[in-house]
Amino acid sequence: MKVLIVNGPNLNLLGTREPEIYGSISMEEYLEKLKTEFSSHELSYYQSNIEGEIINRLQEDNFDALVINPGAYTHYSYAIADCLKNIRKPKIEVHISNIYKREEFRQKSVTAANADAVLSGFGMDGYRLAILSLKR
Repeated sequence: MKVLIVNGPNLNLLGTREPEIYGSISMEEYLEKLKTEFSSHELSYYQSNIEGEIINRLQEDNFDALVINPGAYTHYSYAIADCLKNIRKPKIEVHISNIYKREEFRQKSVTAANADAVLSGFGMDGYRLAILSLKR
């Protein structure tokens, strides 16, 4: 199974960005752990701070399942929401922090309705839990 992991804006700073919220491990480090654990799967990773680039990558359609953390786009990107709506493959939205314990504007996800499931508040392990779920 080819699993695409997509991260939105500012998630390129994982490991240094607000470690009390997002942890101290970079996505690149965590991705290596995921690739070891899920060696029977083809994991690919894409991150962009630009909404249109994320949509372009999702529309490439060269994956079997999707794990997406839209970052701040979660709360207002109807363009990414529309894109997700048109992906007819398993897809799980992941948030490192528990968005429901954060600022009010972060508690609303406009993209979640177009995902099959949402994981929020499991730290970086949310990505692993999403892949485990997709495996089933």
